[in-house]
Amino acid sequence: MTGFDAIDALLAGARKEVPLPPVPERRTLREELGLSRPQLAQALGVGPSTIAGWESGRDPSGEVREKYAYFLEGARTKLSAAPTPQAAEPTPQAADPTPPAADPTPSAAEPTPQAVDPTPLAAEPAPSAAGSTPPAADSRPEPAPAPTPALSATASGPGDGDELAVPQPCVLCGRPARHQVEGFPQHLDPAECGTDAEHPPVPAETAPREEPGPAPATAPRPQKVVPAGRRLRTAEPPDPIAAAVAAALDQHSGDVEAATAALVRRAIPDAMALLDQTRKGGRYDVVAHPWLPDVLRKPTARGADEIWEARPKWSRPTLPPGEHQVTALDVNGAYLSALKTHLPIGRLEHSTGDHHDRRRAGVHLVTPPEWEHDACLPNPIGNRDEPGPLWVTEPTLRLLQRLSGPRYGLCDPPVIHESWTSGATENLLEKFRVLLKDARDRAIAEGDEVTLEYVKAMYSKFVSTMGESNYNRELYRTDWMHLIRSQAFVNLWWKAHRAYDEGLMVVRAMGTDELHVIGDWRAVFPEGRAVTEVKVKDVYTVGEAVPPE
Repeated sequence: MTGFDAIDALLAGARKEVPLPPVPERRTLREELGLSRPQLAQALGVGPSTIAGWESGRDPSGEVREKYAYFLEGARTKLSAAPTPQAAEPTPQAADPTPPAADPTPSAAEPTPQAVDPTPLAAEPAPSAAGSTPPAADSRPEPAPAPTPALSATASGPGDGDELAVPQPCVLCGRPARHQVEGFPQHLDPAECGTDAEHPPVPAETAPREEPGPAPATAPRPQKVVPAGRRLRTAEPPDPIAAAVAAALDQHSGDVEAATAALVRRAIPDAMALLDQTRKGGRYDVVAHPWLPDVLRKPTARGADEIWEARPKWSRPTLPPGEHQVTALDVNGAYLSALKTHLPIGRLEHSTGDHHDRRRAGVHLVTPPEWEHDACLPNPIGNRDEPGPLWVTEPTLRLLQRLSGPRYGLCDPPVIHESWTSGATENLLEKFRVLLKDARDRAIAEGDEVTLEYVKAMYSKFVSTMGESNYNRELYRTDWMHLIRSQAFVNLWWKAHRAYDEGLMVVRAMGTDELHVIGDWRAVFPEGRAVTEVKVKDVYTVGEAVPPE
């Protein structure tokens, strides 16, 4: 293909974008038709905040721009068309209430009916086949039928037995008997009733066995046909997040920044309302204000409790000689993913001894093992200089126990001294987490920054204020706050271990979402904005290039 052919192909594939009406007219057209932003957004396959952005000055592109332009042009045509008055229908003539007079003179064509003779006609005898008169009936009486021979009484006296015309098997011995007593064939002489072999019993006549006929055909049950218009349609559950975003945009006349700020301010009560909604019908109730032991209470208003969350703040002590390009990766939705962790349900109970029940969760006083891999991987308990026992959370304890197992063998098992635990489940906040995650995914796909910031504020503030905070008085669960935060740190540690295991050089691990690596990280982690993906936060160079010898 020559250079001109490539240009011709480029020109053939290019197309001019469809023009859109001025920005003020876009909202006017929609409102004059009585349509809301969510209705239009659903028809175009975008979010309500996207419609608000288009009505505030942003322009769509691609296929959705053509759809939006088609809607605006159709709305303009519909509003500009004047209604056509209907033609007046002619007034029907009033009917003459006076009926026409009947002609008393009968018509000549109508015959005069003859009088009917009320005397009934006599029935004539039907002639015989030969045409002669039938003979008269014989007047002589018919002879009486011969009497049926009755059962004669025997010499043993009336009522003792009746003689049978045909011998029948005796009900006692089965041999032929000529008499019956009260309807049953029997021998009247006991000497005749026996089981003598020379008189075999007469087999009783068996009725012929009837072959079972075909089963009667069952009439098919009539099927009830429900018209399409009357069929029950299951309505989709309302989306509280989308409804809140649409209401905020309408309240602030499409101002994206003002609507976002208002939604962020109300993120905590909205998150609590969403939690209550997702817990309806749940197996366990959320105890909002449980009793907590002293290790989970602040000694002073500005102090901290005794729980160590194992927050990482680690940097690789040395690097190989030479110049290296480091990529700082940002883990998406760290606290959102950490909502899936084992959380205690009931009141925490105290126990002592080096024993861990995986069906329970809480906080544990442990002596952590020595960590000998600080040159390449961060310590699972974070940067702690003080030796001796410390209170750790359930995620940290499970991480240490897993690393001490036969699969990894990176450290010795921790020693547990005492615990405050309760029966636990990993799915206590799962519906809440999934609802926020789905809303976040939709917002990213639609470019809806308002919903994205709103969802982020809900899950981050939900975690940070569920302890002893004046910003959220509906939920005091300091134990949950520590466990969720620690789970976010544990998730980051596993990403660092995965990078190390895949051949990357881990340079730094910070907080809940910052991981610095050297190497082809795209072969290890998917890139994107989803909670299972990472995005590039920064790229920088460390070390000095080694001069050639």
